[in-house]
Amino acid sequence: MIIRPHQEGQLLITQPDHAALAARIMSHWTGLDSPRRSDILTAVGAHDNGWLDVDAVPLRDAAAGGILDFMHVPLDVRQGVWPRSVTLLHATPYAAALVAQHAIHIFSRFRGDGDWTPFFTQMEQLRGEALARSGAAPLETLIREYMFVRLGDLISLTFCNAWPDVPAEDYGYTIRRDDSRVIIAPDPFAGNDVPVAITGRLMPHDAFTDPAAARAAWEAAPQVTVSGVISGPPVC
Repeated sequence: MIIRPHQEGQLLITQPDHAALAARIMSHWTGLDSPRRSDILTAVGAHDNGWLDVDAVPLRDAAAGGILDFMHVPLDVRQGVWPRSVTLLHATPYAAALVAQHAIHIFSRFRGDGDWTPFFTQMEQLRGEALARSGAAPLETLIREYMFVRLGDLISLTFCNAWPDVPAEDYGYTIRRDDSRVIIAPDPFAGNDVPVAITGRLMPHDAFTDPAAARAAWEAAPQVTVSGVISGPPVC
């Protein structure tokens, strides 16, 4: 679950909804001209589908009673969503391999941590099996084209979380939020604005006494849509 600050509480946005938005953004990316474009966009849009069941109801911090976002859920949840995301893409193996690469990439800082060793072994195996079934490209190409998955993820996360700016790692782009606009430099959208919107459920900043109370608040929460624009830098 993504938790976006809101003046009336906290706006809860599901991970699959964020990923679907990422794909809509990347469909406008002018440099995405790979022969595997369709599979890449499939991976972008479905990379968080392993969260579908998890995000059906917000997870509660058992000690404090607050709602947990995707970065603070228990370790077994954080790790367990990724094999499901890959398996759900069995029919599109190149997309499945890209999502496995995504899991390997975003948690790379945990290499060497014994609690993560089985996770990396499993994800590398799933990536290899999916890539072999696809017959689409070698691993070096997949890792290069993974850039589009990661950038789409970062841009959508910046918008959905209302983060001020995000390091774009080593891909040569900067990502910066200015109010409701997320600005990517250099401009990958050929001077065009990309309108975006995401809908979440507005919940209070309450401490919930038990999972049933959190579920009831979630089910009663009004839906709120936030809109904005993704673009390159303004032309001076």
